Amino acid sequence: MMDIEYSTELNELLQMLPPPPGTFVDREELIQHVGEFAVSQGYVVTIKQSKRDKVVVLGCDRGGVYRNRRKPVDESSAERICRRNTGSRLTNCPFEVVGKKDDGLWVLTVKNGTHNHEPLKDIAEHPSARRFSEKEVLLIKEMTEAGLKPRQILKRLRQSNPDLLSTPKHVYNVKAKLRQGNMSVRNYKSLRPQKSAVRNNYLSVMEPSWRQRNPPRVPNLIGGRFVDSQSFTSIDVINPATQEVVSQVPLTTNEEFRAAVFAAKRAFPSWRNTSITIRQRIMFKFQELIQRDIDKLAMNITNEHGKTLKDAYGDVLCGLEVVEHACGLATLQIGEFVSNVSNGVDSYSIREPLGVCAGICPFDFPAMIPLWMLSIAVTCGNTFLLKPSEKDPGAAVMLAELAVEAGLPNGVLNIVHGTNEIINAICDDDDIKAISFVGPNTAGSYVYSRASSKGKRVQCNIGAKNHAVVMPDASMDTTLNALVTAGFGGAGQKCMALSTVVFVGGLTPWEDKLVERAKALKVQPGTVPDTDLGPVISKQAKELICRLIQSSIESGAKLVVDGRDVLVPGYENGNFIGPTILSDVKASMECYKEEICGPVLLCMEADSIEEAIDIVNRNKYGNGASIFTTSGVAARKFQTEIEVGQVGINVPISVPLPFSSFTGSKPYFAGDLNFDGKAGIQFYTQIKTVTQQWKDLAGSDISILQVPNS
Repeated sequence: MMDIEYSTELNELLQMLPPPPGTFVDREELIQHVGEFAVSQGYVVTIKQSKRDKVVVLGCDRGGVYRNRRKPVDESSAERICRRNTGSRLTNCPFEVVGKKDDGLWVLTVKNGTHNHEPLKDIAEHPSARRFSEKEVLLIKEMTEAGLKPRQILKRLRQSNPDLLSTPKHVYNVKAKLRQGNMSVRNYKSLRPQKSAVRNNYLSVMEPSWRQRNPPRVPNLIGGRFVDSQSFTSIDVINPATQEVVSQVPLTTNEEFRAAVFAAKRAFPSWRNTSITIRQRIMFKFQELIQRDIDKLAMNITNEHGKTLKDAYGDVLCGLEVVEHACGLATLQIGEFVSNVSNGVDSYSIREPLGVCAGICPFDFPAMIPLWMLSIAVTCGNTFLLKPSEKDPGAAVMLAELAVEAGLPNGVLNIVHGTNEIINAICDDDDIKAISFVGPNTAGSYVYSRASSKGKRVQCNIGAKNHAVVMPDASMDTTLNALVTAGFGGAGQKCMALSTVVFVGGLTPWEDKLVERAKALKVQPGTVPDTDLGPVISKQAKELICRLIQSSIESGAKLVVDGRDVLVPGYENGNFIGPTILSDVKASMECYKEEICGPVLLCMEADSIEEAIDIVNRNKYGNGASIFTTSGVAARKFQTEIEVGQVGINVPISVPLPFSSFTGSKPYFAGDLNFDGKAGIQFYTQIKTVTQQWKDLAGSDISILQVPNS
């Protein structure tokens, strides 16, 4: 009796409805959508026709029975083969859906949603559910190596699995993929209807195409899938120490960019309605996974950027602090409530996410800056489009893999690659509501101008020229150690590097010991233990640094330490520049007016603290400045009168923790709201004010319902 009731209930649930039409980021997502929906309705789909870049036609697979198994006497062998190749499987069920590519996206339409058979009560009975198991694939590999033919292999497999419905052709397909190296037994997953209802879909057991390349191509992340770009144009990612090609970055096509934005826009309604506790839980898992893979991340950063492993670990750890900050974001998004602003009327404000946001990253911190942006943005409920630097994108892609593993839903985070064209597309796209940018002054000014003119919310950290003022009473050893570490660490390729030191009272008492410490620094590849300086990011960067050094010498600066001709045995082709110190630098020199972004320390002199403060304030970059002194009076004067965003007192690089905003001033920062802290949350959210009244309106005087205007 129970079996009859259960069978009746099952047939009522399996209505064999057609899949809902929609738009998808790629062909595979469309096929997966149709296949999974079909299984839920009691039928299995098969690919009837496919032109990979244009159209795919899906029909109902009733079990793989051939329409006519008898061989007509008057039909030749060639005609039989042709007939079978043109669709001899049982496709007489009228069900048919079509996916077509339109402007970079795949659109699903239902051509015929009806079936002429009953739903499958047990999908596991369908042949697509009984493909080769992982153990069987391993046996196929072993028997192939032993010289057995497909029919012999199949006969032996059926001895242990009499219900196996596969044919010699299926064995041949597996053998071919094993021979080509496209199928890994270790990574093999048996096709199950619950995962994929499309028969013979061996894509799930193949390594992604972008991993098969040598060197590997850096993938896009679109709608939860890491996919190889269709672009024929790519940029080599070069190891700065060896000049070896680490990977290639394809320039994302316009169609792929639109697909990424579409995926983010489609994911936003569901993600914004996901509770803040679930979002925070994903960030907790994300933080755990970053700690697990920190060694891999650091090594990748060193290979692509060139910074020492110690600096690479610091890069990841600084980003990890932002993720940890995002884990507690709920309390920082609490709104305000005012009770009874009028008779029975309450008013409150809430913070809501913006929608699709984008981040454009520089090369100097491949892990920290992407985490700066995406961690806060997605935890606030936005979806995000990330464009890493084309010079070292590997860490960003690895972090995205960890975010997906942590449970970030498909489409919440997307990654595209490119240069000017992609940046323009990000600035111009109407679906992108906010842009975060960190990078050079010229590019940042351009992004701010173009994006803000389109009505977008923009925050840009641009340019970097940080000063240190050294007073005569400063502690000698402590100050010198700080100057050398902050001036030459990371080969000077940091937005908070100390590039200029103003010595109040003159350089002479400091010069010898400063030179001694600079020359003691070890210049080697970042992977070598105890390295102090690695190479700069590219040959073009090295040439620019050398040009600015030469220009300053020709303008009258004194070359105290010259690092241009440093040689690293075994790495003669590396982009190495040793510590370089220039004295007698004037404000009119090109090296002072422009970003050097290298291991070059500019030394200036001032007669008083007032003159030193004036030198710093007249520079167009207002990133950060520090003072080294034992005088509280001097420190307080400096703190009050200096015009920069980050102030350090006996601290070389004044970078705050994530719960405090990373502030900038003057042209260094463009926008209204800074990164991190409360300002960062305000940037990625908007305020909505709600006024409400709950009372019995039937007997109320209409005058009572009026909300006061003042």
